[in-house]
Amino acid sequence: MAKILEDVKVNVKVKLALLWVVLMFFYLYNDVFSLFQLGIIGELITGELAGSEITQVFLFGAAILMAIPIFMVFLSLALPAKVNRWANIILGIVYAVVLVTTLFVPGETWAYYAIYMIFEAVFIVLIIWHACKWPTQELKSKSS
Repeated sequence: MAKILEDVKVNVKVKLALLWVVLMFFYLYNDVFSLFQLGIIGELITGELAGSEITQVFLFGAAILMAIPIFMVFLSLALPAKVNRWANIILGIVYAVVLVTTLFVPGETWAYYAIYMIFEAVFIVLIIWHACKWPTQELKSKSS
């Protein structure tokens, strides 16, 4: 008797939640690895990062920027389909724009940073793609 592996269909909400989790890990590790670059800790101690002053406003903005993907893990599972789809498309596009703007941060781009940016781009595209391709179903009309 031949056996085949069962290929369980994963709900789009679960896929989106997991894509946001993976994206967050890439953000986290990219930032952690950056701390190992020569001179970064010294910059941070002086209150600067890549020529920008580290202020409460800067850190508040960074906190909001990183909190949104955390919320999207839950919201991708909890929101109704229509709102969920648009939230993932819009926020995916926002994070794609954020990723592109980081290309213009002055300084040398290290190889780990470049590869993580590529991975981040792939997962952002997957978020947008899965949200755009959200499964639909035909409504059966009532016959009178």
